[in-house]
Amino acid sequence: MKKNWFSLSVIFLAVMLAMGVSSCKKDDDKTALTLSELKTGDIDMNGATAPNNVPAEPTITATFSTDVDAATATATNITLMRDYDQANIPVTITSSGKTITIVPSESLASGALHKLTLGAGIKSTEGEALGTAIERIFTTDGFFAPSGMIAYWDFNGDGIDKVGSYDAAVSIDITYVDSRKVASGKAASFNGTTSIMEIPGADALMNTNDFTLSFWAKAQQAGHGHFIMGLAAFHGFQFELFGGFNGFKMPVQFDFGDGTSGTGGDLSYNGDGKTLDNGGWRGTVVNKEDANLPSQLEDKWFHIVYVYNSNSKERAIFLNGEKVIMQDHDLWFDDDGNPYPETGIVGLKYNGTAPETLPELAFGFVHSRGGTLWDTEPWGGYDFPDANHFKGQLDDVRIFHKPLTEAEILLMYNSEK
Repeated sequence: MKKNWFSLSVIFLAVMLAMGVSSCKKDDDKTALTLSELKTGDIDMNGATAPNNVPAEPTITATFSTDVDAATATATNITLMRDYDQANIPVTITSSGKTITIVPSESLASGALHKLTLGAGIKSTEGEALGTAIERIFTTDGFFAPSGMIAYWDFNGDGIDKVGSYDAAVSIDITYVDSRKVASGKAASFNGTTSIMEIPGADALMNTNDFTLSFWAKAQQAGHGHFIMGLAAFHGFQFELFGGFNGFKMPVQFDFGDGTSGTGGDLSYNGDGKTLDNGGWRGTVVNKEDANLPSQLEDKWFHIVYVYNSNSKERAIFLNGEKVIMQDHDLWFDDDGNPYPETGIVGLKYNGTAPETLPELAFGFVHSRGGTLWDTEPWGGYDFPDANHFKGQLDDVRIFHKPLTEAEILLMYNSEK
């Protein structure tokens, strides 16, 4: 009996040891979860040098050493952050086998630094965790430009809108010349008498609460002012450079929120430094004093950004990356404390009416040729060679339906200058 008991004990012990060895062997055989490859197209995003040519609409593929548990490939564990303002970019994430595919839900800002984080919580199908978060930085291709452009004309030999559908339908006496630097490619050149480019359906550009216009220009002496661009003149928006290069203005048609609209007056800048506190117009809270505007605006490339923020009810113009004038419509009250209509502004509004004006954006003049507005005025009729036709070059016109921040504007200027 003892012999049988001993034999059974030996067999039982051997079985238990075998099971333990087998169990240990299974744990040891689990493959550690590591990142093998990170790419977008042919661009390696996992190398020693961070890439600076990632497209604005990338499809990023992360390949791991073993199959990934799809339930852990989530926005909690995978994030994409824009560096300059620390904004998190929403992404669409899919997982299949060893790969995770990451696609930004919006176009990324061009020329901007971004950080992709693959979090420690990502696991394999065997339950092995990544353990330590992996961070990879990259820069998108091109000059810096914030995301969210509605329209962009780079004038590299044509009037095509590179991000939207606002292509030029008419281009008269436009030539294309070298822009402000080699990397900027070409710019559209206007002769100051007949040159014009017309974009149809541009009233939709004003279907917005918030608005930003950015462009580069170089104006030459023409003996008169320059209508650099206009959408039905003040019935939409226009940008006018004064003949003496001593200032500029940009009226924009606003929706007052009560069925009426108006420009709130021309937002005009001449460098006199007057604000609401020293004799300037009510609501003017910024007005940089500058007696040397002609030296910056005549026959030199300059950068203009106009911003309207419906939340703060502020409109501002930036010259060469610097805010030079800003008005706050919340402060527009008369001397008796009664509010002006501008205090009710809710956004922009196109209110042009044919045949006086047409919903066409004109580069090189204040409105398109088909409109009759100011037709008999020697300064305002397109057919007059000595009218305020733009003489000079225009480049990189961008329109956004959001208010760019001061940081974005300065980054854009420094990138493109």
